[in-house]
Amino acid sequence: MKGEQIIVINAEKIIISGNPKAILERYREKIKRGSPHKGPFYPRYPDRLFRRAVRGMLPYKKERGRKAYRKLKVYMRNPDNLKGEKRGKTIDDLKSKYITLKDLGKKLGAKFG
Repeated sequence: MKGEQIIVINAEKIIISGNPKAILERYREKIKRGSPHKGPFYPRYPDRLFRRAVRGMLPYKKERGRKAYRKLKVYMRNPDNLKGEKRGKTIDDLKSKYITLKDLGKKLGAKFG
């Protein structure tokens, strides 16, 4: 929101903590909501799932929220031009149940090549 560019790499390795079955059911409800022809459409790929989650945290209907959302870049893998240091916590730091966005996407029907 302060005008900074945010880049997220390896979106498929992002984890959601909690009971995996409950998380899967919650996302299935979001996908089944509405009409398959008219929407609302909900993403299934990890990078798009993450962008949609961030969009829910921003006031995207206002100008400053739209600008902040446009500055968010999410990549499935680490692009060659972004090789460098890593930041953030690892899965080893988590002591509860979790599911990765890649596993969630596969169970929701995303096709990985």
